[in-house]
Amino acid sequence: MDLLAKIRTIPQQPGVYLYKNAEGEVIYVGKAKNLRARVRSYFQEGVGEANAKTGSLLREAVDVDYIVVANNKEALALENNLIKQKKPRFNILLRDDKTYPYIKLTLAERFPRVYVTRRLRKDGSEYYGPYFPGNLAYRIVDLIHRHFLVPSCKVDLSRYHPRPCLQYYIKRCLGPCVKDLTTPELYTEAVRDVKLLLEGRQTDLSRGLRSRMEHAAADQEYERAARYRDLISTVEQLQEKQRMAAVEGDDQDVFGYHFENQMLAVNVFHLRGGKILDRREFFWEELPEIDVLPAVETEALSGHIETADPSETSGAQAPPPAEENADMDRLTTSDHARVAPPPPAVITPAGFSPGAFFSALVKQVYIDQQYVPRDILVPTDFEDRAELEELLTEKRGSKVEILVPQRGDKRSLIDLAAQNAKQSFDQRFRVMKPAAKAVQEALQDVLGLPELPKRIECFDISHIQGAETVASMVVWEDGKMNKQEYRKFIIKTVEGVDDFASMNEVITRRYKRLRDEDQPFPSLVLADGGLGQLHAAAAALEALEITNQPLASIAKKEEIIYVYGQEGEPVVLERHSPVLHLVQMVRDESHRFAVTFHRKRRQMRDRQSELLDIPGIGERTRQRLLQHFGSVRAVQQANAAALGAVLTKPQTEAVLKHFAKSPTSP
Repeated sequence: MDLLAKIRTIPQQPGVYLYKNAEGEVIYVGKAKNLRARVRSYFQEGVGEANAKTGSLLREAVDVDYIVVANNKEALALENNLIKQKKPRFNILLRDDKTYPYIKLTLAERFPRVYVTRRLRKDGSEYYGPYFPGNLAYRIVDLIHRHFLVPSCKVDLSRYHPRPCLQYYIKRCLGPCVKDLTTPELYTEAVRDVKLLLEGRQTDLSRGLRSRMEHAAADQEYERAARYRDLISTVEQLQEKQRMAAVEGDDQDVFGYHFENQMLAVNVFHLRGGKILDRREFFWEELPEIDVLPAVETEALSGHIETADPSETSGAQAPPPAEENADMDRLTTSDHARVAPPPPAVITPAGFSPGAFFSALVKQVYIDQQYVPRDILVPTDFEDRAELEELLTEKRGSKVEILVPQRGDKRSLIDLAAQNAKQSFDQRFRVMKPAAKAVQEALQDVLGLPELPKRIECFDISHIQGAETVASMVVWEDGKMNKQEYRKFIIKTVEGVDDFASMNEVITRRYKRLRDEDQPFPSLVLADGGLGQLHAAAAALEALEITNQPLASIAKKEEIIYVYGQEGEPVVLERHSPVLHLVQMVRDESHRFAVTFHRKRRQMRDRQSELLDIPGIGERTRQRLLQHFGSVRAVQQANAAALGAVLTKPQTEAVLKHFAKSPTSP
């Protein structure tokens, strides 16, 4: 069916439409209150001239599909899901170097454990968060290890083992991996306490701990009672901090942006309890080829839309509370604005539409997020702000407001976010080298390291068809490569081509020595390769009973970083990310060092084996020559008298004849 003919059959109901190209790929996803009017508006006379980028969409589109929904809120959610699933190139896609962590409590396991994760799954576990700054989740999990003794290990707890790992001996685990170290009842009690802590029910937790403390004291189990007393103290301190934060202010997210030369930087400030806890950055090097006009414009162009009731207007919203009037003005969209062209501040000369952009961005950031703040401050109004407010309010369970302040303290926060976005823009796109500490902090956040990375040890394997297999270890320390700490390894136990076994051997040799000599371990162990090398290194560390060593690998070509324990959530960074540049630099240096060492050993092997090609020269004579002269080149340059001191006359003549035919050694 012809595209225009198909458009006539589209219903006049709310829903989502999907433009497809000749290959059947979805190239744009949009939503509308009236599907037929919205899709038809793309083909109205003058739209192509007014928005050349819309024309580029229409030149590729050969088909359009649609999905009808009950209301505009359902259309918002469905549009967001389809954009994230299909990743259409004409839509604005969320690209972020930083995803905030959650704490995962694996309630589906026989003995539940806690982990830090950055991806939510439907696996029967409970997820709490997101936490920011990112290291807050790791600090909470560390507190759970130290006080509640619920571990984060990778040990198979579906069966018992002969002995526990190091975490049990340093009193950070109850030891469910070994029979009779703990009981299911005690472990269940600890997990229940952790659940109350993560749910924020500190009052209930304190009450239960106090009751257990009194029973333990009555039974004269004073050590156990003292442990409950310490737990109560920790929980009450946490409760006091949260109470103080709640008094100081509400939770807010503040957006600011800087756009220049078709490149965009966005900063988000996260305020919790009135304090700025963290800052998030987004970057777009090339905005999509289309910034679709808001519905208030495209629907008006169609000429087939009835005049909307003011209560249903996309920008309509209840008046703000009186106490907020002094700080901000709310932008609204009247019926007249539906047919009037947008002001110059909305559509920039370069064709960038802040309203369309923030409409897409805010939906992608919050619709799938588990926690939504009370206030979201954005620098410009957009089409479906009222519907999105209503959707997020239902998700949060209490009022959520998307504010567009024009003056006062809230506007000052947006201006501050915009200034930081300008700095981020300069740092990313004007190739300003970020500070070493900033890169370290970003690396810690991206890989979820428990502490600021000060030392990285990176390993690589090098061979040709399994011959002369060697390994290298390079060291990045305090912002630069430390060549004095480089190490070379000759693989001894592996025959043939087996990179995984070779990685296992070198990791075992390196960290067994560090453990035996009681030397400090690095902040991160990095393997050059993919999941195979990562798991080989992890198996070596586990065999050494080293369970808390941060470990990652970087796959060649794809440049995907795998973090051990989070293999299902690989880290994919933008090609301009300073963190990716750091990891690539360390990886490339380890590869260079390994290849250089391998090449040197291969040359030594080839040169030494050349003497065996000479008639009358065997293995023992070859060794005697090399011991006397030091190298094949010295043997080649020796005269008859020098050779005669080591060889017989026939052997001397054979050596001179050989090198006369081959004046240069290979």
